[in-house]
Amino acid sequence: MAIQILRDLRGLRVQVVHPPDSERTRLVEHLRRIGCTVETQWPVPESWTDGSDVMLLAIEHDVRGEIQRLLRCNDRPRPTLIAVVGYEDPTTLQLVLEAGAVAVIERPIRPFGLLTNLTIARSLWLEKQETEKRIRKLERKLSGLQRIQKAKAILMDGQGLSEADAYESIRRQAMAKRLSMDDMASAIIHANELLQYRAKDV
Repeated sequence: MAIQILRDLRGLRVQVVHPPDSERTRLVEHLRRIGCTVETQWPVPESWTDGSDVMLLAIEHDVRGEIQRLLRCNDRPRPTLIAVVGYEDPTTLQLVLEAGAVAVIERPIRPFGLLTNLTIARSLWLEKQETEKRIRKLERKLSGLQRIQKAKAILMDGQGLSEADAYESIRRQAMAKRLSMDDMASAIIHANELLQYRAKDV
């Protein structure tokens, strides 16, 4: 995976959100030397930009509100976020932590360390994405098991079946209707809720 990340740095789409000064010029030059495709922007955008793999964000005190507004924006996937800082005071560090930056580049900008920071940040971000994907998959699986348990309880209570027979009943119905066990369990739960709702109206 590490070798692939290094290969992917060439052509990586990087958005540099930094005031237009000599520091930004140096940063853009270094990134293009690495092989990245670079776009610059200032002031801080209102939302995450489509098509960027990485954002290098200047942490400036006078635009703290704009940075916090960007961080609250959840309408699009976030890119890998790297903070660019000029100070190490508590206020700056707090904003870096709030931003969820996976790496920090210090000003004045120097070529040494930029490639390392970019590689580590991208690696950590990809690992985080993969972990979140696995967590969502496990959560869906757990929810499915909970629905099957609930559907079994409904059949056991309503039809006097044993737990094994209730499970087998769900499995047979799912196969007959070409549904997953989870979908069949959801249908049983929904049907039971409808029956209970109608019973209340009688």
